[in-house]
Amino acid sequence: MDVQVIMRDGEAEYAILPWPEYQALLQAAGRSAVAPVVAVPAPTVMSKLTELSALREGKGLSLEELARTVGISPHYLTLIESGERQPDAAIRRALARALGISGWELET
Repeated sequence: MDVQVIMRDGEAEYAILPWPEYQALLQAAGRSAVAPVVAVPAPTVMSKLTELSALREGKGLSLEELARTVGISPHYLTLIESGERQPDAAIRRALARALGISGWELET
């Protein structure tokens, strides 16, 4: 049997094994086979950079906190939020990471 054990704090927490072996274990235990569950990701709505201020406030972050996390000045973040400046790809990625969103690295 090809089993992978995942440990946490020195204790076995999960065992991972190939699907056919799992089905065989179920049958040996007198239980019926189980169909695999396929997770379908929910569609994501890509946030626009123009929604930055609302996204920041929704996360409970002050302008200064987000700017510090991203590595830019609060003044520059204010310019980005107002649409007066377009951040480069590195700053867009950092903002997306800090806010937990995706897609900004593709915007122009």
